[in-house]
Amino acid sequence: MRAISQVFQYAKLLDHGVILEYQLPLSSKRIDCIICGHDKKEQENATIIELKQWESCEKADGANEVITWVGGAKREVLHPSAQVGQYQLYLQDTHTAFYKSHNPIHLNSCTYLHNYSYNPNDVLFSLKFSDILKKYPLFTADNVDNLTEYLNDKLSKGNGIDVLKRIEESKYRPSKKLMDHVSNVIKNKPEYILLDEQLIVYDKVFACAKKGFKDKSKTVIIIKGGPGTGKSVIAINLMADLLRDGFNAQYATGSKTFTETLRKIIGRRGSVQFNYFNGYGQADNNAVDVLICDEAHRIRETSASRFTKKHLRTEVPQIEELIKAAKVVVFFIDDNQIVRPTETGSVDYIKYSASKKRCTLFEYELDVQFRCNGSEAFVNWINNTLGIKRTANVIWDLHEEFDFKIFNSPQSLRKAIEGKNQDKPNSARLVTGYCWPWSNPRPDGSLVEDVVIGDFKMPWEKKDKFWEWANEYSGMNQMGTVYTAQGFEFDYIGVIIGPDLSYNLDKTKWEGHPERSHDTTVKRSKEKFTEMVKNAYRVLLSRGMKGCYVYFMDKNTERFVKSRIEGAIST
Repeated sequence: MRAISQVFQYAKLLDHGVILEYQLPLSSKRIDCIICGHDKKEQENATIIELKQWESCEKADGANEVITWVGGAKREVLHPSAQVGQYQLYLQDTHTAFYKSHNPIHLNSCTYLHNYSYNPNDVLFSLKFSDILKKYPLFTADNVDNLTEYLNDKLSKGNGIDVLKRIEESKYRPSKKLMDHVSNVIKNKPEYILLDEQLIVYDKVFACAKKGFKDKSKTVIIIKGGPGTGKSVIAINLMADLLRDGFNAQYATGSKTFTETLRKIIGRRGSVQFNYFNGYGQADNNAVDVLICDEAHRIRETSASRFTKKHLRTEVPQIEELIKAAKVVVFFIDDNQIVRPTETGSVDYIKYSASKKRCTLFEYELDVQFRCNGSEAFVNWINNTLGIKRTANVIWDLHEEFDFKIFNSPQSLRKAIEGKNQDKPNSARLVTGYCWPWSNPRPDGSLVEDVVIGDFKMPWEKKDKFWEWANEYSGMNQMGTVYTAQGFEFDYIGVIIGPDLSYNLDKTKWEGHPERSHDTTVKRSKEKFTEMVKNAYRVLLSRGMKGCYVYFMDKNTERFVKSRIEGAIST
């Protein structure tokens, strides 16, 4: 940081916005530095600068790799220009500041190796890297003049704070390229930018889908992964690129909130490609080339409901309808996100059904963490503390970068979440268990404050438009549940652990309390009630990208959780 600050002073870039350690949306990857300003034509600009302390590197076999000393050993890593180029493309594809308005911020990228001496024969400047070096130039310690010239060309007019604010206030919308592909508004653009392990899994799934399309037998592909491992991001990428390549791909979920949000993003013309799991009962065999089933743990026993017309009712399992409808079916699933007894989706169930239909089966697992500030430790700690899965993370260290806090009252929790929404509108939400009645709106459209804890009162999301809660600004002032939060991420999540779940210190176990629940479907699960409620809170606690704030209604439960935290305090 000292090295780049000296460059800024030398270049007289003194009226500029600077962002350090900028975390890429939904990823644990960070951009070292972004400097913002205006060019000579008064166009808003931002330049990514990747900083390296490298002193030397060696040749690697990969098209975009070199070998250098990092992390205490020589390792194969991306060429700095390839790395920063991926970051630029990722932001341009997903960050509204760089594509969403009539005047998007121009984005450029370079790298600065402040301990590296220039040598034209060095591996960094070899012929195979010439194209990426032209797009994303690399500067060494002895050509600072060239770096300052490059920066001044794009930022000489300063006034960068306003540009910085636009970046901070803009949104991450991963479906932007999906909209482009489905609606054919923009063609011949680069694909979605996936990072590290995401790209590896994407390549494997895409290859399997292509190969399976040519086979006579059906192909089932299972992608397992916990919260924040990138399942939905990869699923959306696959949808876009399969459509681009001419496959009749459809995207299905069991969540009205998630599906309606995608349809809104895509627009009316492309919404026909987005469906529900229960929408394939009447589909012909192989009507779809590739069916992408996101949140497959929400698959139900059958597609029939109380709204299904009598002549359309069938006892055929929903999973079999999905497999019948497509030549290739890709299931993205987390067994521990089943929150209702009517949800039967599981890895074993899908494998059994695929075997029954004599499908070719492939199975993969994601483990990289793209949520909770990239902290696998936090997700593992939740699993361990709730008794869902034994992990090595028994104790949570409050010194971790992920912001986890316990609050003394629901009022202080709400105030903290409201503060986050003031800092960045629509970036934080409050959620809890379904422990209070859910009223219809009043005749004037106002909402009843159903969630009552002492003097604390707050309404649920709109009953007639609950699917808007996760994205509309009105959701900031409404309480959500697992049914509206599942599948979404927020910068910060505030969770009230309600009276439907508590920890019994005497019996040293979690106990569910169906008599305190208003979720009639889950209450019917009887002996599985506790398991379902724990899964629901696991989902809620893992919705935050930057932080999770919690209030416990039961103080013994709070004491137990605090016993699992190093240096726990309440706010």
